[in-house]
Amino acid sequence: MTQVVDLLLRLPVWLVLLAAFALPAVEASAFVGLVVPGETAVFVAGVVAHGGRLDLAAVIAAAAAGAVLGDQVGFRLGRRFGPGLVGRLPARLQDRAGRVTTLVARRGPWAVLLGRWTALLRALVPGVAGASGMGTRPFTVTNVVGGTTWAAVVAALGFGAGAAYASVLRRVDHASEVALGGVVVLVVVGVLVRRVLRRRRPGAGGPEEPAEAATEV
Repeated sequence: MTQVVDLLLRLPVWLVLLAAFALPAVEASAFVGLVVPGETAVFVAGVVAHGGRLDLAAVIAAAAAGAVLGDQVGFRLGRRFGPGLVGRLPARLQDRAGRVTTLVARRGPWAVLLGRWTALLRALVPGVAGASGMGTRPFTVTNVVGGTTWAAVVAALGFGAGAAYASVLRRVDHASEVALGGVVVLVVVGVLVRRVLRRRRPGAGGPEEPAEAATEV
């Protein structure tokens, strides 16, 4: 990751700004966010802004536009091609994709907002949301709010980090991993709680029907 950061820092200013737009834009397109460092590009652009070579507002605007556009593309691809996109994922990611599907199906727009903050979910949630049948309007509104907030926070972190960017970036990566773990735990706990509640719910027919029949006779 440090090598990627160093490479981005050496780019001309206009290329840094372009990377802050383009890399988040490609993250959610056909799930390529699994290998595209969009968050890193926005963070580095914030570091460059700290040095006075870029305007922080321009970085946030470019990153927000790229994030929102990329997620809209991912959403449309998910709606158009559905499960076929998930089927192209490596086998080791199939189970995770299933968990994301469960999260989106249960939480809808909240899942879109939450998904913006972890690398794996950023890559999967827009496509899964499209495949799940979520409405275009609620997805778009949530996407704009989440993408803009994410761009502002990540760029501001880079701006505030300045020369100490390496240490802050490690903390951001760690926080993303913790957030992803929390999402998985919440989904699993939610499923278990629902199963327990269903088992405790009294049966609708079974053993009571013979008694009612005997009373009628």
